[in-house]
Amino acid sequence: MKKLFSTLLLGTLLCHGSLALATAVDLGYQQPAAEIVAIVDAAPSPSASLSPNGLLMLNTGFPALPSIADLAEPEYRLAGVRFNPANNGPTQPRYIASMQLLDIASQQSRSISGLPQQLKAVNLSWSPDSRYLAFIQLEANEAQLWRIDIEKARASRWGKVAVNAIWGGGLQWSADSKALYALTVPVKRGAEPVASKVPTGPVITEARGRTAPARTYQDLLKDKHDEALFSHFFTSQLVKITLNNKLQILGKPQIFRGVEVSPDNNFILASRIEQPFSYAVPVSRFAYTSEVWDNAGKLQYQVVQQPVADNLPIAFDAVSTGRRSIGWRPDQAATLYWAEAADGGDPANKVAVRDQLFQLAAPFTAEPAKLLDLSFRFSYLLGAADGSLMVWENWWQDRNEKVWYLPAGASAQLLWERSSEDRYNDPGTPLLTTAANGQRLLRVEDGAIYLTAVGASTEGNRPFIDKRQLATGETQRLWRAEAPFYEYPITLLPSGKLLTQRESADLPPDFYLRNLQNGALTALTQTPHPMPHTQGISRELINYQRADGIPMSATLLLPAGYDKARDGALPTIVWAYPREFRSAAAAGQVADSPYRFNRIGYWNPQFLATQGYAVFDSATMPIVGEGEKEPNDSFIEQLVLNAEAVIAAGVELGVTDPNRVAIGGHSYGAFMTANLLAHTNLFKAGIARSGAYNRTLTPFGFQREQRTLWDDPELYARMSPFFHAEKIKTPLLLIHGTDDNNSGTFPMQSERLYQAIKGNGGTTRLVMLPLESHGYRARESVLHMLWETVNWLDEFVKNAKVEDSSAE
Repeated sequence: MKKLFSTLLLGTLLCHGSLALATAVDLGYQQPAAEIVAIVDAAPSPSASLSPNGLLMLNTGFPALPSIADLAEPEYRLAGVRFNPANNGPTQPRYIASMQLLDIASQQSRSISGLPQQLKAVNLSWSPDSRYLAFIQLEANEAQLWRIDIEKARASRWGKVAVNAIWGGGLQWSADSKALYALTVPVKRGAEPVASKVPTGPVITEARGRTAPARTYQDLLKDKHDEALFSHFFTSQLVKITLNNKLQILGKPQIFRGVEVSPDNNFILASRIEQPFSYAVPVSRFAYTSEVWDNAGKLQYQVVQQPVADNLPIAFDAVSTGRRSIGWRPDQAATLYWAEAADGGDPANKVAVRDQLFQLAAPFTAEPAKLLDLSFRFSYLLGAADGSLMVWENWWQDRNEKVWYLPAGASAQLLWERSSEDRYNDPGTPLLTTAANGQRLLRVEDGAIYLTAVGASTEGNRPFIDKRQLATGETQRLWRAEAPFYEYPITLLPSGKLLTQRESADLPPDFYLRNLQNGALTALTQTPHPMPHTQGISRELINYQRADGIPMSATLLLPAGYDKARDGALPTIVWAYPREFRSAAAAGQVADSPYRFNRIGYWNPQFLATQGYAVFDSATMPIVGEGEKEPNDSFIEQLVLNAEAVIAAGVELGVTDPNRVAIGGHSYGAFMTANLLAHTNLFKAGIARSGAYNRTLTPFGFQREQRTLWDDPELYARMSPFFHAEKIKTPLLLIHGTDDNNSGTFPMQSERLYQAIKGNGGTTRLVMLPLESHGYRARESVLHMLWETVNWLDEFVKNAKVEDSSAE
C-alpha cells in the first residue's frame, strides 16, 4: 500500500511538472486528400419541425463547419458555462441557416420572405395555434427575437428587445398564441465590470469537516471579478411581448435558473440563482429559490429554497434533499408537482421508499397531496387530457426502471418494470399531442397509448409503433420497419397517416407519409446524396463473440471496389468507446441497424475507407459487472478480450491483416486506446483524442465509476495508463483541443501522457488544436486532425514492416 501511494504521489507530481517537447513542429493547418476534404464539406443532413396541428413542416438546413476565425469570436467561461459576451448568446452554436415551409397534405413547399440576410436561428418555437413561429437570431452584437407569419410565409423582427440567450432565451408562447414570454437583457444593465489591475486580496476558500466531494468540473468561478461578470451577464429580465409589440415587464431582473408559465397562463414558476456563488461547482448546483408569481410578476407562493449542492455523494442516484424536479402538470390549469427524497438523498441508505411525488393546485394554500411513493428516483411524468398521468422512476446503480399509470381518481397501476439496459425489450416512448393551449399531452385514444422505439433486435434496429391498452397492457403492433430500409415513426398525423423518416444504405434520410392501412408511401422531401464519390464504399453490421461468450458487434466499412480474393487482407482501424453494463445479456445486444444510410463520416474513422483501410467503426467494448462486482473491477481484462475478439472477427472474414491493425477512440475511447497499448501488443498504432489518462486527477469518480480514489486507490492506479506509460511502445498519436471544457479531460492530460511516454523512450506525437473544446468544430482543425490521422496510420500501420511469420 505504501508503495502504491508513493506511485500515486509521483504521478501527481509529474502532472504538475513543466511540459518539455522533444521536437516542436510548426506546420500550419494541413489538409488530407481531396476525397476526404469532400466528405468534411458535404452538406449536413437536413432536419424538420412539425407544427402543433400536424399540417405543416418547417424544413431546416444547417451550415458546414465554421472556420477557425469563427471560433476566435469572444468567449467568456463562467460557472461552467461558455458564452459570447458580444451578443449574449451561446458560443459555437449549431444554428439553422435555411428554412422552408412544407404543406404536408399537398406536398407543396413555400419559401419564407424577410429572413435575415445571414440566418443564424436557434430556439424555434411554434405558437399553439400553428399560426406563428418564433426564433432567436444570433447577430454579432445581440440576440434578436424574430417571428414568422406562417400564413404569409413572411419573417420579421419581433420588437426591439435583445434576448439573453446565454441559457437559451426561455421562449414560451401564451396559451392563446397572442404573446410570447422571453428572457431579455435588462435595459439598464450598464457596462461590463472591469477587473482591477491591482489585487484587493487573496482568494480564500475553506472547508471545516463538511463532506463536499465534487467531480472535476471546468470553467468555474475563480474570484470576485468572475462573480461580478457572472451577475452582469446572467441577469435577465422576464418580459411578455404581444403580437403588436406591446411589452410587459414581469418582476425584477434576476439570475433566472428557469421560467415556466402555467398552462392557464395565470401563474409563472420562476427559479432564481442565489448568492453566495460557489467556486467548487457549476451554476447547475448553485443555491436557488423557486417561487410562483401571478401573471403580473408578484409573489404568490414560495416552493423551495435550495442551498448550494456541493456536498452530494458522488453516486449517480444521489440527489438534494427538499423539493426538486418542480414543474406544472401539463394536464391541469395550475397545479405544481415535485419530488422529494425520502432517503435523505443518499443511495447508501437502505429504505423501501426512495422518492415521493407531490402536487399542489392553485391558490397554493392547501397541504400538498402525495401522488405516489417511489422505490427508485423520480425521473419525469406525462399528463393526458383526461387527468391521468404516466410516471417514470429509475435507479441507475441497478439500471432498473418502473413506469406507473395514475388514472384520475383511481389507484396507481404498474405498467412495466424493466432493465433500462435491455434494448430488446424496450416498450418505447409514448406519442404526444399538442393541446389548444400549447401543452404537450399524452396521446390517449380509446384507453390506449401509442409507443415508438428503435426496435433493437438481434437483426439490428427495426423501429416500430405499438398501440397499448392502459388498463390491460394488451399491445397491438401497428407497424414495424422492414428490410432493406431503416424507417422511424415520428407521429400519427390528424389524417391517420404515419409521419416517418426513412433511409437505406444508398438513400439519405427523407420524410414520408405512410398509410397504415395499405402501406402506401408518399415522399415529402427528396434529399440528394451528399457525397456521391463515396457510394462504392460498403457498410455491413457484423456480429461476433468474445472469448467468454458475450456477443459483440461492429460496423465494417470496406473500400470501394474491394475484392477479398484479389486484394487480400487490409490494414485495419478499430474505433470504439467502452460502455459499462450490469448484465452480460444486455452487453451483448446489437445497437445498430444494417440499413442506415451509408453516410461516410469524418468524426469516426469511416473516411479511412477511401484510403484503403478496413474500418471497424463503433466496435462494442462492453465492460460488465454483475452481482456484487463492479464493471471496472476487471476493466483491463475485459478491454483485452474485446480487442482480441474484433481482430479475430476481421481475420476470420479475411479482410484484416492481424499484423497491421490500429486502435483509436475519442474521450473515454482515448482512455481505452492508451490502456490497450499499455497492456497488449495487438496493435501497430493508436489514435487517442481528448482523453484523460491519469485518474488521480479525477479523484471523486470518472465516467460511471462511483468509488473515489480513497475508496480504492489500487483501482485508480491500475486503470490509469499514465502509470503504465513505460509499457507504451506502440506509436501513439495524441490529439487534444487546447480549450477542452469536458469534465476530467483537461488538456494537460494529453500533455502529461506525451511527456511520460517520451521520457520512457516511446514513440508519440502530440497535436494541440487551438481554440477547440472537447469536440472539434473549426474546418481547419478537423481537416488537420484527419491529415495527422492518415499520416500516422500510413507510416505505422499501412506501411508497417512485418516480419515473415513463415521464416525459421
